[in-house]
Amino acid sequence: MPLKPQASKPSRPTSSTGIGIVTASDSKERSHGQLHIYDGEGKGKSQAALGVVLRTIGLGICEQRRTRVLLLRFLKGPGRSYDEDSAIEALQQGFPHLIDQVRTGRADFFTAKDAIKFDRLEAKRGWDIAKGAIASELYSVVVLDELNPVLDLGLLPVDEVVQTLDRRPDGMEIIVTGRAAPSSLVRVADLHSEMRAHRRPETSKDFQSGLDLIGGIEIYTGEGKGKSTSALGKALQAIGKGISQDKSHRVLILQWLKGGTGYTEDAAIAALRDSYPHLVDHLRSGRDAIVWRGQQQPIDYVEAERAWEIARAAIASGLYKTVILDELNPSVDLELLPVEPIVQTLLRKPSETEVIITGRCKNHPSYFDLASVHSEMVCHKHYAEQGVDLKKGVDY
Repeated sequence: MPLKPQASKPSRPTSSTGIGIVTASDSKERSHGQLHIYDGEGKGKSQAALGVVLRTIGLGICEQRRTRVLLLRFLKGPGRSYDEDSAIEALQQGFPHLIDQVRTGRADFFTAKDAIKFDRLEAKRGWDIAKGAIASELYSVVVLDELNPVLDLGLLPVDEVVQTLDRRPDGMEIIVTGRAAPSSLVRVADLHSEMRAHRRPETSKDFQSGLDLIGGIEIYTGEGKGKSTSALGKALQAIGKGISQDKSHRVLILQWLKGGTGYTEDAAIAALRDSYPHLVDHLRSGRDAIVWRGQQQPIDYVEAERAWEIARAAIASGLYKTVILDELNPSVDLELLPVEPIVQTLLRKPSETEVIITGRCKNHPSYFDLASVHSEMVCHKHYAEQGVDLKKGVDY
């Protein structure tokens, strides 16, 4: 169920632009916007940023207000396609007039010693746009995709970037992605989540389990932020692929341990379903309570099994191009579901079906050995630890 707007709020706040878009200067939800950093060798950094964008837009729709977003992508010039291209296309088509995108740089990979004048000029062009966007206070969210490697390559002055981001307007969220975030930027950040890659042997086989890797299975786990948001980014990507290929790319989102109401993923999913009817199906299961080990109730097993039977049938049918199993990992970790049926279902999945599995767990079940992508989100810094109130639609 989508989050309902509070009765005390006006039906449509009016921003300084006069077109119903809430800007950073209009926002009253939190006095100071947060600086997020997603880095590391693992997959999911840009996906997580896009998932946060979708959550923010979705909550704005549910609260009958609009937020505006800038996606500024460094090192991603024309001539090459990227995984998130289709996700951004889905965002732009689904939410017109809310998403602005700028790409800079060249498509080739290069090291610091290979950098040429063009690379420095393109980095400066992107940074000048970023500085102008931040100063204008027009945007509620600014995503600086791959800014970290730009700084690591020495294409921009780190001190200037850090000072500008640290002095961002109140209420503006800034999300910085890419490998090798500089330590000075991490120090001023409010959140720092590392995507740590878990790679398998070159033979693509785990000799302890005897299981081969299967393409199209991705697992996002760990204590850090970015797991469910990466999954939402994958949902956007699937829809965008369907748009670019003129095909129907249906998405199923199944959530365990999330009964009751008030989850902010609901707002994001509701926004997707509103923009792309007949493409997104969604089901939540579980009680409206936290399930602790040793305190499981019979209804927890019933609800977990109910959702799994739907998931199993959906994966086997081939009807969906992407199936997201959100919080499946903790459900298995709590022994609400057996592992072997999950393994067998994944082994038999259609080759064109992607399965995205999320959630933290202490003990990795054997189906982890099937995944072609396994990213662990490691939390190095979170503003909740400093007593900052969490913001719906952005933080959780």
